[in-house]
Amino acid sequence: MRSLRLTDGGGGGGGKGDSQVHDVSVMEEETSPPPLQAEHRKGRSAVTEPAPSSSSVSKLVDPALEPYFKPLDYVTTLACIHEQLELASQEEKSPLYLEQSFVFRGLSEMKLVRRSLRSARQFAVTVHEKLVYAAWLRHEKRDEDLNDGSSTYCSGRRLECLDSAMAPGFAPHLPSDPCSCHSLTTDLSSSIPGSAPVSSSVSNDISFHIDGDIVHCNRQKMAALSIPFFAMLNGGFSESQIADIEFSENGITAVAMRAIDRFSKTGRLGHLSPDMLLEILSFSNRFCCEKLKDACDEGLTALVRNAQDVATFLDYGLEESAQALVAYCLKVFLRELPNSLWSMPHITNMLCAPEGRAKFEAVGHSSFALYSLLSQVSLEGDKKSALTVAFLEGQRDYATSHRQKALAMHQLGCIMLAKEQYVEAQSLFEAAAKEGHVYSSAGVLRSKHKQGFKATSYEEASRIISDYLLTPAGWMFQERSLYCDGNKKIVDLNKATELDPTLIYPYQYRAAALMDEQKVQAAVNEINRILGFKVTPDCLELRAYFCLALQEYEGAIRDVRALLTLNPKYMMFGGRVGAWQLLRLLSQHVEQWTKADCWMQLYDRWSSVDDIGSLAVVHQMLESDPGKGLLFFRQSLLLLRLNCPKAAMRSLRLAREHASSEYERLVYEGWILYDSGHREEALQKAEESICIHRSFEAFFLKAYALADTSLDPASSDKVVELLEEALKCPSDGLRKGQALNNLGSVYVDCGKFELAADCYVSALKIRHTRAHQGLARVYALQGDRKSAHEEMTRLIEKARNNASAYEKRSEYCEREMTMVDLSMVTQLDPLRTYPYRYRAAVLMDAHKEREAIMELSKAIAFKADLQLLHLRAAFHECNEDFVGARRDCRAALSMDPSHLETLELHSRVHNQEP
Repeated sequence: MRSLRLTDGGGGGGGKGDSQVHDVSVMEEETSPPPLQAEHRKGRSAVTEPAPSSSSVSKLVDPALEPYFKPLDYVTTLACIHEQLELASQEEKSPLYLEQSFVFRGLSEMKLVRRSLRSARQFAVTVHEKLVYAAWLRHEKRDEDLNDGSSTYCSGRRLECLDSAMAPGFAPHLPSDPCSCHSLTTDLSSSIPGSAPVSSSVSNDISFHIDGDIVHCNRQKMAALSIPFFAMLNGGFSESQIADIEFSENGITAVAMRAIDRFSKTGRLGHLSPDMLLEILSFSNRFCCEKLKDACDEGLTALVRNAQDVATFLDYGLEESAQALVAYCLKVFLRELPNSLWSMPHITNMLCAPEGRAKFEAVGHSSFALYSLLSQVSLEGDKKSALTVAFLEGQRDYATSHRQKALAMHQLGCIMLAKEQYVEAQSLFEAAAKEGHVYSSAGVLRSKHKQGFKATSYEEASRIISDYLLTPAGWMFQERSLYCDGNKKIVDLNKATELDPTLIYPYQYRAAALMDEQKVQAAVNEINRILGFKVTPDCLELRAYFCLALQEYEGAIRDVRALLTLNPKYMMFGGRVGAWQLLRLLSQHVEQWTKADCWMQLYDRWSSVDDIGSLAVVHQMLESDPGKGLLFFRQSLLLLRLNCPKAAMRSLRLAREHASSEYERLVYEGWILYDSGHREEALQKAEESICIHRSFEAFFLKAYALADTSLDPASSDKVVELLEEALKCPSDGLRKGQALNNLGSVYVDCGKFELAADCYVSALKIRHTRAHQGLARVYALQGDRKSAHEEMTRLIEKARNNASAYEKRSEYCEREMTMVDLSMVTQLDPLRTYPYRYRAAVLMDAHKEREAIMELSKAIAFKADLQLLHLRAAFHECNEDFVGARRDCRAALSMDPSHLETLELHSRVHNQEP
């Protein structure tokens, strides 16, 4: 096992926070004013009185049930889906990838959700499937593309392009091809059956008499339109024996019949009015003329461009079973999500009603995937609305597999619980649990508790824990804690944190309980534990209340500003007071900073690696200078450090919106593309910006993107050149410190240690504290581990957020001290995976195989990480547990199908006997 390579350092970063707003209001009645507002009316001095406790445990609402698919053992579920994908035909893979995305969504792994949805789109067979998955990908990335609000905007990527989805055919091997929708032009004479002249060699030998008009046609050409026409003109009917046929009672005009005659001879309809196309479409259905129907269908699709067109043509399409026409109506609807749920009430109402659903199903445009997408979009809006319930019911009705049924029942149960329909909720949760979704048992317990059966809920929670004694989950103990009090509750919450340290509620309850005991500083320390690795608005809100109790108004302002950065519309005091209102009141009681003061404060906090404090300062600077793109850009960098990618992207888009010049805007567009995973396009934006103006940010972006896309020596030289050019351009010390740090890193990779050390020392001179880590690396590579350790110790002393510093220092210690540092890392940030991998490797080297696997399993339980799974699979192989090794390999390959080491390991263990 010593040959197993452990990557230095594990990625930190927390998962997505619970968005539940906790009711920790100081107000006993809704009519009471916020405390500071009430005291402000008495005079400014009133604020110096101790603030009342707003953290009583009686004010905390129960943690929200997550409306996601959350299998008890996500590793086994991912492995099972992966095995099904190995055995499935190409056409059967799309629904399995969708189910895979459900697992990743429950784990808050949004990048993996998108990977799975791209695979679902890639293997989609029908136009309907391709349309739904393309729309889903578009919706997931709606805040990331360079779109200024146009609903017809296309990123140019085939898998996300709704126009490309309309092309029939199965092409799973062309996922990266660019779409061609920008170059498409509507040419009715070529793209649909058109207006070629009628061949003079075709003679007319029959005539249709329609309301006094005569239409001359060719008998055999008309007979070829359909079996009914053939039977009428060539069979035993009287029309087969005559040349003049009365046709007035068949719902077709003479003008339309001439168009049909032209189609029978040329295969093209020509440029016809919408009414004419609809008339011929109805006729083709009546006489089973499939090719004629398809021609009308295609002709009508070119007319569907907006919501008004959808309202005009949808009913015709459904009535006449015009599959393509309905597809184009659905495309417009899905393209404009989520607004179309309200702006296109006709199609929304039809999708919600059983009769309308049946009509969509009849033309092949109703599916589990469609209603899953619509349910997700609606849940992101008003989850209690009748619309959400209707979509979820559709999702339930179209569910086929156990996983699909479990998700549908669970989500519908969550909505019924929120709507206080507890009997219905209980029934739905029980149905989901029967499908194997153990997490839905928590919904059963909540429903019973709300009906007044608290003791029953406690007993059943205990039974669930007993049933899964060997594989307990943190949420089980958190759930049971809701039905008991006192020491029992604290014991359960502590166990929940031990099993899953990412659960927020246990920290909040313990902190509020300490606050009730007037142990204010201890309460702050407890909530700081979770804020150290998982920043959420509700935890910041709670700490702000604690700061008020300590009369630390600057600390309260810091946290309110930070949560407003995460959610500008956040409501405090149980949803009764906007956070901005509290900020306005608090700001009257602290010293006001000038612009120069703000920059000094930002330098101080940036240098001390206080990301939340830095975020608050930037927020204040934006109040006085709201149009400065550079400040929004800096805000986005801080949010990325705090692992808040959605908020970071919002800030980056604001930076683009407020850019003061074209070259600055191009830089921000480049970063948007880079953060969305499009490195080459980001490089192009940087080059365009440099062509206009040589700026620090443009050179920095180009160097950063180039370093990430190419690893050859020539590229390293180019990165050095770009960073040196960046340093020649005007910028503030904070950004120049980052550039020097990056330059030093490139020099280290090239083996130029003296040059690297010079860069790091220069960065430290302008207070770029993280340069201590680079300098320590130089010392270590030169064989001076003592100096490296000392350098990292300096970083630990300076940095407020220092889990990564402890982790890096552990590499320069003796084993005993390494274990001490890594223990501190896990305490500060349990989401960092390197400490678990290191401890497991040490245990494996000591031949403690069972303990090594348990160490990895602790982290895997709450952190979906490829390296953890790969290492555990290797340990299983060493123990000849080939079943466990195959399971972990398959789960890991679900996260990265191209991971070479896992592919090799999977190949070795695939055919091994258990």
